[in-house]
Amino acid sequence: MDHVLVCWSGNTRTCPWYRKTAHFQLRGTLDALIKIARYEGITSLWSGLPPTLIMAVPATVIYFTSYERLKVLFVHKNGRTEDWWKPMAAGALARVWAVTLISPLELVRTKLQSEQMSYKEIGKALQSSVQHGGIMSLWRGLGPTILRDVPFSALYWFSYEHMKSLEIKRTGSSQLGFSQSFIAGAFSGTVAAIVTLPFDVIKTHRQIELGQAEVMSGKTQARPTWKLIHKLYLREGFSGLFTGLVPRVVKIAPACAIMISSYEYFKQFFRTLNEEAVQR
Repeated sequence: MDHVLVCWSGNTRTCPWYRKTAHFQLRGTLDALIKIARYEGITSLWSGLPPTLIMAVPATVIYFTSYERLKVLFVHKNGRTEDWWKPMAAGALARVWAVTLISPLELVRTKLQSEQMSYKEIGKALQSSVQHGGIMSLWRGLGPTILRDVPFSALYWFSYEHMKSLEIKRTGSSQLGFSQSFIAGAFSGTVAAIVTLPFDVIKTHRQIELGQAEVMSGKTQARPTWKLIHKLYLREGFSGLFTGLVPRVVKIAPACAIMISSYEYFKQFFRTLNEEAVQR
């Protein structure tokens, strides 16, 4: 979003919010990590963490809770081959619910990262957005987000639950160990990330267009998603839909592994505590 943060006068002294970073040529993901840490400091690799947590924490709580309840509703049982569609349906529906509820917070996160606003300024900006565009303006960009996240969740949970069932059958255990969940989560996240990368590229371009529209004209007019897809395809070809594959996999694979292994571990931990409390 750096190209959106323009200073019309050309003098950064008149724009205290604009901080020009060092420009350098990047030759891959590892090279980017090294140079960003060298020129901007190691902590810059965690820039944007607070607004990310604002969205990620409630989104994760809603997402996992919904997924577990939907699995119960669908009567999903590990090891049953006819249940293959249930994790996909539960994951997709849970993600739709979570994304829809959290969409206004993603708008807050985008503004924090792209416009360098304080939390007080964001409150005023959101209030102004509602006054001019109605309450639905808080859900701008929901379509591309669903287009990316729902297929990802469906593929991820299908792959993970399938690997989980196979491992449970092989070992005869009722649950996966931490390392088993870690490996299954990393593999499932990698598969889902690769397949759904075009949707992520489209969502990124959509956010950039919205940001440009706000900066250039003070309005939030942007082309429909399907027109954006068509333009991207004409300009960069099919390969343009898979831009940023390595950074996406490097980010998502360990994130999914850590997330699901931690989730499975603590789910089993608290289940054991509850069973011990009942026995007492």
